[in-house]
Amino acid sequence: MTAAAGGLAGRLGRYGLGTAPLGGLFAPVSEEEAEQVLAAAWEAGIRYFDTAPHYGSGLAEERLGRFLRALPEGAAEAVVSTKVGRVLVPGEGEEEGFPGRTGFVRVRDYSREGVLRSLDDSLRRTGLDHFDLVFIHDPDDHWEQAAGQAYPALAELRDQGVIGAIGAGMNQAEMLTRFVRETDLDAVLVAGRYTLLDRSAAEQLLPECERRGVAVVAGGVFNSGILAGGTTYDYDAAPPAVLERARELDRVCASHGVPLPAAALRFPHRHPAVTTVLIGARSAEEIVEDLALAAADIPDVLWEELNHAG
Repeated sequence: MTAAAGGLAGRLGRYGLGTAPLGGLFAPVSEEEAEQVLAAAWEAGIRYFDTAPHYGSGLAEERLGRFLRALPEGAAEAVVSTKVGRVLVPGEGEEEGFPGRTGFVRVRDYSREGVLRSLDDSLRRTGLDHFDLVFIHDPDDHWEQAAGQAYPALAELRDQGVIGAIGAGMNQAEMLTRFVRETDLDAVLVAGRYTLLDRSAAEQLLPECERRGVAVVAGGVFNSGILAGGTTYDYDAAPPAVLERARELDRVCASHGVPLPAAALRFPHRHPAVTTVLIGARSAEEIVEDLALAAADIPDVLWEELNHAG
């Protein structure tokens, strides 16, 4: 475990705010709505905020930065992570799930130069002078460059104190496990792979992180909506078999008077490797509701039944 990892886990908190919705994931969010979400999260005691250039072509970073800089106490209490791997360049391209903002093209770049440029751009957009954690973002088809250039560049910045800690963030567990084994990461962000519907991260990734003292941030705990009453699974329409599994989980929860989203929010924390669960919200009301659900009383017998149903 690095010194950075040792101090990081205690600072993240049990719940953090993921800012993809504030960048307009699936549908635009107004400036006022975004500010209300951030204010509600702060008021509720959340101090960890995760963002990325990918989220609305920099819009989420800009909104988060404005909010933190406007706080009376400043951003000193906040813990902020951003990501590298997609550099924004002027132009017209695919929105990639974030409608509402045009004028930028996302270019995959895990080179040393790309990492440095991306971080400089993120610091400019947020107006911050430091990131507590930087994730290598979705390097699924770019292992050689991500491990061979992005990671060493970030390790150098960590050693210099320019950034606080290094992580990798992905929607798969296999490559994250390889990162943990072959590099000196402080954290991983595993999205959608340790949920009530998909527990694949428990096979190798979570035990490896626990052994090595790597902090685990669990994202996508609703699998992009299906575990919160929606019909979307992993950013697409849920297949019929997945819909039926979600309905069965809902029936099990209902038999104990527990909402399915409450169990989905609490489930990742049942593994000792998981430090933080990220929640996303498009309104202040969603923040309040999610944190109330996360505090719900869940009997042990329900977990046993969910393990069987899952």
